[in-house]
Amino acid sequence: MAETENIIIKDTLDGLGTDAYSNYLAHALCLAGSCRLKYNGEERELQAGDLMIVRKGKLVERIRPADDFRVKVIYVTSEFVVLSTPLSNYGMKGQLALFLNPIMKLNAEQRELCRKDFEMVEARLAQAGHHFRRDLLIASVQMLIIDFFDFHSHLYGVDNIPQQSAAIMNGFLNMLENGTYREHREVNWYADKLCVTPKYLSEVSRKISGYAANYWINRYTVLDISRLLRDKSLTFVRNKAGCNLQRTNASILPAPETVERKRRTDTGGKSNPFACPMRERDGRFH
Repeated sequence: MAETENIIIKDTLDGLGTDAYSNYLAHALCLAGSCRLKYNGEERELQAGDLMIVRKGKLVERIRPADDFRVKVIYVTSEFVVLSTPLSNYGMKGQLALFLNPIMKLNAEQRELCRKDFEMVEARLAQAGHHFRRDLLIASVQMLIIDFFDFHSHLYGVDNIPQQSAAIMNGFLNMLENGTYREHREVNWYADKLCVTPKYLSEVSRKISGYAANYWINRYTVLDISRLLRDKSLTFVRNKAGCNLQRTNASILPAPETVERKRRTDTGGKSNPFACPMRERDGRFH
């Protein structure tokens, strides 16, 4: 892939959340004005001086920029981000925090540094005749990421994440990213694949992200179902996790017979509160 395809620079959020940038991470620096959007089911506002990092564009909906909104966006492919990421486990903590809230409030010094980082990447990308252009761009994006780590650590603190814990959490998230939650929603299954106990996996998850492992399984499941139900014309959906859902007026409920069958199947007759998300209200499941 050409470097101009690995890195794309835009001055608008148009296309974010669409297939056009499905394999890209978006890094957006708000230069002026504000923009409202829905992210991960919650309303967010990007204001002047804020930095927004979106790993999964499909979590973004309803982008509503103000008339005076100006932004600079650097899209980088997932593969190129991996090449450029420094040898630090801090990225794991940042990744999970950004999944919940992609916007960082920068102070004046951080904003100026971030602006210079963006300009550097743009200038280096324009150097088509550089004999070591790929290495140059990797270094430029790595500097950008290192500053992102620093911004985030000043906001949320620095934790030393052991290499083993980072590897376990990374393996767990990779399985979720690949859609395994559609068939497997039990912590035991993931722990077995990672060769650890369910208790240890949840401890690692809680230490790194602040949430137990089942939170992330349920979160990915709910988001998947929510995406299936965006089409308001649908009256009945069966998702790949085996959950039948029916729409009634403003709410979306599991089909009663499906809930009972899934609960008995998943737990050997005992109730499983995570067998199906219960209700959609104001665009979110509860």
